[in-house]
Amino acid sequence: MSTAVTTSGSTGLPDVPVLRITPPSRWWVIPAGELWAYRELLYFFVWRELKVRYKQTVVGAAWAVVQPFLTMLIFSLFFGKLANIPSGGLPYPVFYYSALLPWMYFAASVQNATNKIVENQNVITKVYFPRLILPISGTVSGLMDFGISFLMFVVIMIYYRIHPGWAILMLPVFLLLAVLTALGVGLWLSALNAIYRDVRYVVPFLVQFWMFASPVVYPSSLVSARWPKWAWLYGLNPMVGVIEGFRWSLTGTGNPPGRMVLASFAAVLVVLVCGLMYFQKMETTIADVV
Repeated sequence: MSTAVTTSGSTGLPDVPVLRITPPSRWWVIPAGELWAYRELLYFFVWRELKVRYKQTVVGAAWAVVQPFLTMLIFSLFFGKLANIPSGGLPYPVFYYSALLPWMYFAASVQNATNKIVENQNVITKVYFPRLILPISGTVSGLMDFGISFLMFVVIMIYYRIHPGWAILMLPVFLLLAVLTALGVGLWLSALNAIYRDVRYVVPFLVQFWMFASPVVYPSSLVSARWPKWAWLYGLNPMVGVIEGFRWSLTGTGNPPGRMVLASFAAVLVVLVCGLMYFQKMETTIADVV
């Protein structure tokens, strides 16, 4: 963190502001004031991420629609039609796409945030700015793809004549939960990746394993029905509450994910606070080891 001090005017010259860079005194506190002061830099990092992502591509931002749409078709065919996994009365495309919306945002944001420190190592070693901006930018930039893919889901809902009810008002809550989850995990992995470069090779496997541990291809009611004693442990996965919350708020089917969301929200807070503490602790040495 940085603090501004002024030199004494004993020489008769006007006071000159001096910026003193010191380690954060409280690792668990978000430096909101400093992040706000560097908000234009955050905007620059997000804008640069979007430009690099779609520069010299054939279909451009349409990849945000093509990837979840094709994945939805594959899941609907193999897990829906062939495996006959229950969908709670929803058409399989609606059932899977409503889960892929938050999941693909989470998966892409975690991988982006993981590589941010290493990708910007030349900037980190030359100029000071809150390093927290880097994983935040990796998380925020994914919201653009989320918004584009959400438009495709609206078309699917219209095609199947599914009208969301009042539960859709809770959608921003579940989206915020997904953003905080991606940020908390991204803080951990970005700091670890700066020290251990093989972390980036573990992330794809971790994301793939996490997907099957989340109700993307199946409803969470299957877990509760077959292993009722372990349902609370399953609910500690923060993406369980996010995905089930998305399905419920967008389609209006199923029961409101009450206790499951509370368990997921508690898990998100633990991951986010611990990730923030670890990242800010490692921030003092990142420039030396990156």
